Amino acid sequence: MTKSSLSAPDVEDLTLSEGDRRELIEWAERCLRRLLPIFARHRPTDDRLERALNAISEFRSGDLAVGPMRKRAFSCHDAARDCEDPAASAVARACGQAIAIAHMGGHARNIARYTRKALSGEALTHELDWQRSRLPARFEAYVYPE
Repeated sequence: MTKSSLSAPDVEDLTLSEGDRRELIEWAERCLRRLLPIFARHRPTDDRLERALNAISEFRSGDLAVGPMRKRAFSCHDAARDCEDPAASAVARACGQAIAIAHMGGHARNIARYTRKALSGEALTHELDWQRSRLPARFEAYVYPE
């Protein structure tokens, strides 16, 4: 077992080890796959978010380096700027943050922030609870440092 699978990461370390980032990005992908329909309703022919999320498995397996992942994160932010709907834009921003975990683990802290911009009411409460309950326990204080 690697060190990253045994201990909680230092909350002050925005970068994290590659192993930690690979584990954390898997959680972020699951979160974003649930939000993706919000974006798709408003931009049904825009596949930038889907392509970025699909690259996560290549990153996790070591077949895709951080540089190309950063480019995919930037494409998500470009998609956000192209959105006229604030909720769809928030999902695209959340996706950019999720993909950017490949570069720096601290980006995981923004998933809930953009989820709050994409949803409201009971749907928001349900989604935030779902996200938090699926986060590996050792990342709890790291992702939610409040």
